Amino acid sequence: MLDHVFTDAIGALRDAFTNAFLERQAFEEHLHSDVLLGDLVWATSYGLPGEGQPPRVVAHITFTWPSWSQATYRAWYVEEIYHEAPVIEMEIVFRVQRLVSPVDAAKIAGVAPLTSPRLGSQQLTRESISSETISATDTTRPTDHAAEVVYHGAYELAEATLADGTNKLLDEHFGSLGGWVASTLVKLGDLQLTYHPADDDK
Repeated sequence: MLDHVFTDAIGALRDAFTNAFLERQAFEEHLHSDVLLGDLVWATSYGLPGEGQPPRVVAHITFTWPSWSQATYRAWYVEEIYHEAPVIEMEIVFRVQRLVSPVDAAKIAGVAPLTSPRLGSQQLTRESISSETISATDTTRPTDHAAEVVYHGAYELAEATLADGTNKLLDEHFGSLGGWVASTLVKLGDLQLTYHPADDDK
């Protein structure tokens, strides 16, 4: 495993979601580098156990390690002087899908909080709620509807975390995030909505 604070954060998030009994969507995970900007982006998806494929509710999580954070981290690694905190830019998208009919955004807003728990000194903020209609080319398939709630924010890495990725700070901060994601998925899943059956139930 690559010894880097960014992969330490990824490991802490995976542990937090496992402890919250969330189910990783294995084919939804990827890591790539932006050749032009130099940013490193990791994305993954988690849902509630037993939801089928595709799940009714799912959380898409994206971590971005900007090139300037890498430069800051490298300067600290070489000089051991903490000039400023490198950050991980974060996006979490909660998606309700397989819906028979469109959902009122007010219903979603009623269970989707405006902010996440604190991640160190920061919080994720709810940016938008949107709806989507999916009409398949195959006319034998019913029209699907979906809704998404988008949260943005950043996580500032403390110097103690840069020095030792095994310290408890990452586990504490991402542990609270794992519980919040699980709770929000449960609340969205408990809304009185009508769903098409999962593909593996047909």
